[in-house]
This record gives sequence, structure tokens and C-alpha cells, in this order.
Amino acid sequence: MSQSYRPRVGSVRPSHLMFTSGVGSLVDLPNFSVLVSGLDDWDHRQVVADDITEPRLLRAVSTLLRGVERLRPAPWLAEDNSDPGGFASTVGVPTAPFPSWLRCTACDELASIHGGSAFGFENNAVRRPQDARFFHRDCGVKKSGRKPLAVAARFVLSCTNGHLDEFPYTLFVHRGGPCPKATHPRLQMQDRGGNLGADVQIICQVCRARRNIREAQGERGEQLLPACRGRNPHLGTFTAGCDRRHKLLVVGASNQWFAQTLSALHIPPGAARGELDEKVDRNWVVLEKIPGKAMLGFTREVAPSLAEFVSYSDDVLWAAIERHRTAETEVDDDDGYPDLRTPEWEAFSAVELPEPSTDFTLRRDPAGVPQALRGCYSDVVQAERLREVRALIGFTRLDAPDPDDPDLVTRAALSRSDPTWVPASEVRGEGIFLRVPEEALVDWERRVAGSAAVAEHREAYGRFRENRYSDRIAGPFDRMQNWPGVRYLALHTLSHLLIRTIALECGYNSASLSERIYASSGGDDPRAGILIYTAVPDAEGTLGGLSALAEPDQLVRLTRRALAEAVHCSSDPLCAERLPHAPADFLHGAACHVCLFVSETTCERGNRFLDRRFVVPIDDPRLALFTELP
Repeated sequence: MSQSYRPRVGSVRPSHLMFTSGVGSLVDLPNFSVLVSGLDDWDHRQVVADDITEPRLLRAVSTLLRGVERLRPAPWLAEDNSDPGGFASTVGVPTAPFPSWLRCTACDELASIHGGSAFGFENNAVRRPQDARFFHRDCGVKKSGRKPLAVAARFVLSCTNGHLDEFPYTLFVHRGGPCPKATHPRLQMQDRGGNLGADVQIICQVCRARRNIREAQGERGEQLLPACRGRNPHLGTFTAGCDRRHKLLVVGASNQWFAQTLSALHIPPGAARGELDEKVDRNWVVLEKIPGKAMLGFTREVAPSLAEFVSYSDDVLWAAIERHRTAETEVDDDDGYPDLRTPEWEAFSAVELPEPSTDFTLRRDPAGVPQALRGCYSDVVQAERLREVRALIGFTRLDAPDPDDPDLVTRAALSRSDPTWVPASEVRGEGIFLRVPEEALVDWERRVAGSAAVAEHREAYGRFRENRYSDRIAGPFDRMQNWPGVRYLALHTLSHLLIRTIALECGYNSASLSERIYASSGGDDPRAGILIYTAVPDAEGTLGGLSALAEPDQLVRLTRRALAEAVHCSSDPLCAERLPHAPADFLHGAACHVCLFVSETTCERGNRFLDRRFVVPIDDPRLALFTELP
């Protein structure tokens, strides 16, 4: 846009850049939509902000994106209330209008903002950037007051390789050819709505050709659309040789952008962490680059941030550095995403909890698990302080990334060249960690191993992978790869039951809660844990209402309520009888929006792998983990 206009057109929270409004996404503003530009265009030069420090996460990101050395927040400056149009209003995440085709809301004229003069732009309200808008300069419809609003023509093209392109309205209405009467014909878009889907007519005002957008929808419509040009509008580049078919999308569609993120909780380097260990962790970005103890003294002199170690000798400080280096998670990029969960599981399940800090404080009731819940939990830990860091490593279109296998979908790039940093955000919160008795789970797994319900879930998972990914995997295709196991289904279902119950009492809505499931059976380290925690920046997510619900009396009441309400659903018997029989490939059984589903930001697996029958008795009691409710 012209620099004569005020550049700010809206605002989002930093966490939105991780989930809904990140690089390459379309952000639907009140009057038009914009595309978030790639990292090459993000400008931090005028921003004085520290990098976000989380060594475990940085190491994990660098295994997937070679060359990444920093986690950085979005560029931002606090606004000067005395000068709202000042320099701070020019700092932020860059965007560009997309799609560039607009429709006049008065006369329905359809044109692009590039290479034409049909539409103008205004953004003059200093304190109301949300009022920025495009308008039709020479509208034929007589109206008093301001010139009529022009809104985004709401159709775009995308493919599973992550490409995004404008809809070719001129070619579409003329059925692939030029207008016989004009080289640059004027178009019109008439949107009548309707109960049978889109009823949008594209009309050439010169030759009077017309065509309904419905012809571009569905499998047959895909064959009529042009081949993908490999366009990456967020980078301003084209990728040659794209072999995927275009699909028609509506601006605002939920599948136009899926964030591919990694997240990690801050975990102390050791089980017994002291003040020195906390300082080392805080300054790890500098300390990890020191090649040996001989260089420690010199680094102390040239790095002002190491002044807080003045009371420690080189021997003591170097020992702490080595301790931190040894305790770092060994990530493995040969099989899926790096492992960020093991240190978290070890910290929560440790016999002696780590020393409290400003980023990680756990507490265990001396009396242990309440007597009434000994059959449900073997351990209960209150997480009074947590810090989670999230990093955006890429995004996908049309297909959501698999949490366990990054290669199943094509990740779109965040920048034109290999990035040296990625966007990140941090939130502070609280939570509850619950561990289910291993003996109860082993016995239950033995009971359900040969059941028809488990067999249906396994087969549905195989069909799910075949239908979505079998044509994209080179070489042998394992339809059951990364099957989470029936233990995960039980723990995940229990987590959702508790989240829905807890949200009614803890002071946070369910969309402000998140879960982390620690599930694995067999081997030397079986896991059976659930962490329910806050993941919002509001009031730093530490109101205390969530962790307080782990107090004995509260926990007994909440668990009893959650399990009792799970026995019946308002959608029964349809919900209770549901199993993913062939040819269905959905990944849930007795679960629906009434009883188990939660928001996308809450569930770590997109409301998949859920079934009430594996937790409470709803049809065959032998399938239930808890055959008798507490």
C-alpha cells in the first residue's frame, strides 16, 4: 500500500501468531483480508526485545530447521498514548491485502487492486485502525455520504503443497479463454446466497458471459481449475513443478492454514535445582557457546549479562554449565518430531520434586492421593507455576500436520532462504498433573486387547492414513505407523472429561486450558500421566483457580462428577453406540460435542482418539478402565 496511508490495520495477540494468524495465513479484518508476510520482511531493527530463551525447544527446532539459532517474539513497540500515530504504529508484523480482487458492495463490480484504479484505500482514523477500508471510486449506484465499501472477493485457490493463489475470475467466466470483445473486461460478481450452496454468478459486463462459481467446486470442479502455479504470496515467489491440483477455498475457511508448531514446558536441568542452576538456565544462550573452562574468565569480562555470576568461581560455574549440558534432552530427528516430553514426564513423576522457581513450581500433598481416588490416580501434583514456550516452524494448507509424523504433509516455508530464527511466544500458567495407576492400566489393556471395539479403532486409524497419505509416501507404506495405542485413548478421554468439568469451576473457560498426555506401555519406562494446564497470557494464566482444584476434597468431587456424567450423554444412544466401522475413518467412538469434544486450542490431537467406553461402563463393562466409579 502507499506509504501515505497509516500502516496499522489491526492487532492480534502474540499467541495468535502461533495458531491462527501466523506467517502465510489469511487474517480476516472487518473490511478486507490480509496475508501475513514471510520472515524476510519482519523488521526487528527498531525493537529492543530479548530473545525468548528455552534451550530444549531451540535444540528441537534446529533439528527440523537447520540453521535456526534464535527464538524471537513478534516485532512490537508499546504505543505512546499521547501520539497514537507515532513511530510505534509503524512497527509490527507486515501484511499485504489478499485476495487482491475486490467486490463493490453497492454495484457488485469485481476488479483487482493491482493494475487498475477501480478501488481506493483509506485508513485515516488514528485510534481506529480497524476502520481501514477499500472503496469503489466511481460507483454507478447513487448513494449519499461515503463512497461504497469494497470487500474481498471471497474465493482463492490452494493446494496441499502449501501454495495459495488468486481465483482466475476472467479466465473462469470466459471458460479458459480471453474475452472476445475486450483485453481487460469489466467483471461483476452477484452473490445471491442460497440453501443449496454457493450461488455466486461471475458476469462479464462487456460480452455478457456468465458462469456460476459452483462449477469450480467439488471433484469435478477441480478438473476445470488451472494447474497450480506454485505461488507463495507470503514470500513473493513461485515454486516450479508443483504436481498437485488446485482446490477452491473460501476466505476464512478453517483449512486454509494450519500452524506447525513445537512447544515445550520449562523444566529445570536437574531434579535438585539451586539458584546457580536457575541463573545458568537463564543465561544459556551465552554460556552454551563457551568452548571450555579456559575461556570462561574472558567471557565473563566481555558479556555484561554474566555479571550475576560474580560470586561464583570459574570451577563452580563451569561445573554448573556441564551439569546443564548433560541434562539437556537428546533429541532425535530420525523418527518424527524431537522428543520434548521425556524431561517433562521425569520432572512431574519424580519422587522428589524439583526446587521451586519462578518458571516451574510443583507441590505434592503430603497425605498423597485421597483414599477415595486410589483406584483412579497413583499420584497428584499441583503445578503452581508453569512456563510454556511455543515456536512456529512452518505451516500447511488443506491438511493438518500430524503431531507425531512431520513428513506426512508438506510444510510450507516461513522465509525465502533458510531462516536463522523463528517466531515464538511464551505463556505462564498453572496446572494439575495426574498419574493413573500402572497396575490398573496393564490389567485393563489385557482385558480389551482382543475386543471388537479396539479392532475397529485400529482399522479406522489404518483407513485414515491410507485415505489421506498413502499416495504421498515414497516406498513402503505402513498404515499403522505411529498408532498411539489403546492406552492413549483411555488417558486422552479421561483428560477431556476432566477438562470439561474443571472449566465449569476453575475460572478459565475450556478454550483457555490445554492438555499434555504422557502415554506409553511396556519397556523400562511406561507412562500414564495427564497434565491439564492454562495456556493463555491473561493475568499470566496464574489465577490459582486451576491448581487449587487438585486439593483432596475438590479433586474427589470433580473426578466423581466427571466420571458420573460420562456414563450418559444427551446424544445417547447414538453416541454410546458409535464406533468407526468401515468405510468410516473418523478416529473417535463414543464421543461427540455434547460429552467429550473441546476446542482446537485445547486438544493436542484435534478431538481424535476419544471413546467413553474405554473409561466408564456405557455398554460392555469389561471395556471400561473404571468398572466401578469412585
